[in-house]
Amino acid sequence: MTTVESPPTAQPIWRPPAGALWSGRWVDGASAMPVRDPEDGSLLGHVTDTSPAEVDQAATGVAAAVTSGEEWPAWRRREALDAAARLVLRQREVLTEVMSREGCKTVREATAEVSRAAETLRLSAQQTGRLTGETLPFSDTSRGAGRLGWYTREPVGVVAAITPFNDPLNLVAHKVGPALAAGNGVVLKPAEATPLTALAFAEILLDAGVPAERLAVVPGTGAGAGRALVGHPLVDLVSFTGGFRTGNEVARAAGAKKTLMELGGNNAVLVLDDAAREAAAHAVVAGAFGVAGQNCLSVQRVFVSSRIADRFIRDVVTATEALRVGRKADPRTDIGPLISEREARRVQEWVREAHEAGAEVRTGGQREGAFHRPTVLTGVPADAKVMTEEIFGPVLVIEPFKTVDEAITRANDTRYGLQAGIFTAALETALDVAERLRVGAVMINDSSDFRIDAMPFGGPKRSGVGREGVRYAVEAMTEPKIVAVRRSA
Repeated sequence: MTTVESPPTAQPIWRPPAGALWSGRWVDGASAMPVRDPEDGSLLGHVTDTSPAEVDQAATGVAAAVTSGEEWPAWRRREALDAAARLVLRQREVLTEVMSREGCKTVREATAEVSRAAETLRLSAQQTGRLTGETLPFSDTSRGAGRLGWYTREPVGVVAAITPFNDPLNLVAHKVGPALAAGNGVVLKPAEATPLTALAFAEILLDAGVPAERLAVVPGTGAGAGRALVGHPLVDLVSFTGGFRTGNEVARAAGAKKTLMELGGNNAVLVLDDAAREAAAHAVVAGAFGVAGQNCLSVQRVFVSSRIADRFIRDVVTATEALRVGRKADPRTDIGPLISEREARRVQEWVREAHEAGAEVRTGGQREGAFHRPTVLTGVPADAKVMTEEIFGPVLVIEPFKTVDEAITRANDTRYGLQAGIFTAALETALDVAERLRVGAVMINDSSDFRIDAMPFGGPKRSGVGREGVRYAVEAMTEPKIVAVRRSA
């Protein structure tokens, strides 16, 4: 991977060999789209704005490689993914720079994501040895007399991967790694804002030994490349991470095919009166404002016992005001920009709406360009957007409760159900609350913003369809295939 001269509006940054990848080669499509740094709008380069006709070429090429191309056995898949994990770590500096420059992560956050992506690839490699089946109990019925059989797990075929901007490396790895481990081909449509990271990752995969014909990267818009990809007749499974409304559009465009969708959250944390108050406050602040709140696991709503609410709010405000907002490249920066000034304006408008309806802004609330100060609100009306929708920005709502039953009811009063947290010294209480919260995961004495890449990841209600996490994605990206033998009489 090399660094080349960049446009005069930006400092040098890694560039891909071409603006897209399909049919086993790097190509520049008929149209291009710019990639800009959200911090200052500087131009970083251009990638292909893939057209529906070009998407068709990409999907057709990957499908041909899967159905009639060279065999790619499990042991070779394992070797390639293990090699890719090592290469990701060797290319940490390049990947960190690309990810931070085109996206919203600080250098520290981007550096940590490189390590997670390598871990995801390592876990994916391990799954190639676990694609096992089992024998079937034909003797359990009289109709099975004289027969024996088994099933194996076979790849679904072509996986369409649609990825978001907020984790532009690890969430690509979470879709591409399991899909390749299972023996599929992949057509990746990265987020419009962060295509360079995906292209850099694709180059690493090819260098590691992934057959070029089995992988395509088609940057472009959701309405153009995205819609054409998910609706393509040769795509067998769509794996999508993004918002609920876009998820509905993906489902309509995909039609009757398998989908895996992670669609966000409006995550709650409960802080009981016996909690370690200061530790809970720091965990909540870290969970709410990492990546400027642009994380599906971010803490958005906190329900705290009225007995400790005043002190807890002071702790949270103090910790929030200690966060450093600044340029992504500064290693001292805690909070960088949102992915665009438009998104920062939207967050500011939601805060203003809540304030005009009676909420108190305890700290923050200001915006400058794409930057929005981390904001703590109290007294928020139950129907305000910052309570009911996923804000995907640096805003935290804190509300007191009198009983645990009330806190559980309010935490569940959302159309999302991704993850939640509870802070308490009483294990029995924590387990009872965990059982009653309608979410995909409950973190005890931790914030909702915790995940390891081996977890089954997802949740009920608007939070998605199916589960990600490497093992569970591999299972979803394979199908059981039965072989039955009728023995001669």
